[in-house]
Order: sequence, then structure tokens, then C-alpha cells
Amino acid sequence: MAETQAAKRLREYETIFLVKPDLTDDNVDKLKERVRGIVSREGGKVLRFTVWGKKKTLFPIAKQPRAIYVHASYLGSSGLVAEIERNLKNLDEVTRYISVKLADEVDPETRPVLEDLKLAGDVEETRPGAPEPREGGGFRGDVAEESVGEAEEESSEEA
Repeated sequence: MAETQAAKRLREYETIFLVKPDLTDDNVDKLKERVRGIVSREGGKVLRFTVWGKKKTLFPIAKQPRAIYVHASYLGSSGLVAEIERNLKNLDEVTRYISVKLADEVDPETRPVLEDLKLAGDVEETRPGAPEPREGGGFRGDVAEESVGEAEEESSEEA
């Protein structure tokens, strides 16, 4: 009986993958369904998919400064992660992925399946033809000129 209890225990994983920013919502849903099919075929259980939306990346990935972030949380065996990553590697739409083990020996009955979420992502920073916003930054010369001007004002007030 202990063997059947051990066989039912799975590991909890999460995978985050980046998708090209020009993909439509329907294509992102197809990718989610493909991953969902792999998890169910390998004997796992999908807990939740969360589409974080289009966000700016730290550096350009596949010559794109933005990407659509998708987070998948699921239960499965160690071979399941390798199969998901193998499939993600073969898809042209997916540019990056990372998987992390969250917990060992999780009972699938205790973890409910949650509904999928879709978040808004970042708002576009620049509109076509609009000037770039500047917040106190600029060149060092700009900062130095401002501090010199303030110093002159303070000295004139003292005199």
C-alpha cells in the first residue's frame, strides 16, 4: 500500500516561457493547449496558466525588445519537464523558457486546478511621433548646470 501512495505523489513545477510579441491571443492559446496536452499525456496535472502579457525585456531577445510572458504551473514527474522543454525548443514562436521545481512529493488531490489568468502587461511607453519622456536624467552636463544654477541662487540670497 505504501507503494501506491508513493506512486501518486508528484513534483510541483513552474515554467515561464517568452513568446514573440507579434503573436495573437489565439496563437498564444494554441501554445497553452499544446503544453496542457503534453502535461496530461505524461500523467501530470496543470494547475494554472497565467499570461502576464507583453512586457519589455532587459535586452533584445530574437531582435525584439518586448515579449509575451506565459507562466505555467503544473504537477508531474521529472521526465515531464524534459518533454515540455524539448517541445518548447522546437517551436519558433517561443524564444526563451525556464523551468523550476517548487516542491517534492505533492499529492495531486490536495492541489485544485485554478482557472487561467490573463494580465494586461505593460502599457506601451512610446506612441509613434511622441517625444521620449525624461525624468531628471539626461546628460551629466544637464545635472551639473542645474546644480551650478542652484548654488548661484543660494549665494545671491545669502548676500
